[in-house]
Amino acid sequence: MPELDAVIHQPVRLQIMAALTHLGPREQVDFSFLKSRLALTDGNLGAHLLTLEQAGYIAVAKAFVARKPKTYVAATAAGRRAFDGHVAALTAILQPRGPA
Repeated sequence: MPELDAVIHQPVRLQIMAALTHLGPREQVDFSFLKSRLALTDGNLGAHLLTLEQAGYIAVAKAFVARKPKTYVAATAAGRRAFDGHVAALTAILQPRGPA
């Protein structure tokens, strides 16, 4: 049976990864989009993104747009694989088992 991923299993990180893996492999979203989409504070979102980045599950890029800093976030290939594995583990848990 596949195992749950402890990094992704936390509800906010699961939501972040779900949002990011729905994007194409080269697409990214900005910090503000995730913040409003998930109704999080800057600090809360930043802490979860740091955990995912340290695990290698997301890539964070910073840029200036119209002289204002912008943070962009995208799922990495490793993050997509980890998310797929986590979803497989959840699915396995939810599958009905044969007669006991």
